[in-house]
Amino acid sequence: MKLVIDANILFASLIKDSLTAELLLSDKLNLFAPEFLFDEFLKYEDYILKKTNRSKEDFKRFLTILREEIEIIPQSIITPFIEKADKFSPDEKDTVYLACALAIDSKIWSNDKKLKEDQKEIKVLNTEELIQEVGFIK
Repeated sequence: MKLVIDANILFASLIKDSLTAELLLSDKLNLFAPEFLFDEFLKYEDYILKKTNRSKEDFKRFLTILREEIEIIPQSIITPFIEKADKFSPDEKDTVYLACALAIDSKIWSNDKKLKEDQKEIKVLNTEELIQEVGFIK
């Protein structure tokens, strides 16, 4: 399944031991993200490390794996869809994710209720729904 992944999913995969991290690595998913995703992730590195028992080395190792699993969509491909996405985006921070999904014709994986409920143009799946939809079993 083709999905644009929201930063909150990456944060959740590191902060809690859950199926999220395993699902990130599943061969059932083709994951995509805007260019800034890993910058955002690194920006909150200290916060994430405080919330977990992970070391900096674990964080860097996990980040390396994620970089291999998530295909980055260049801003030049997303930009033509920003104006359209902005018209139905519930939050300006979500516009780029919506534009990315429009650009590559995909759904979004996010646990952001506002993103899911306050717009109807792009289908948004939370982790629980995604697990059910792809039939993911631990």
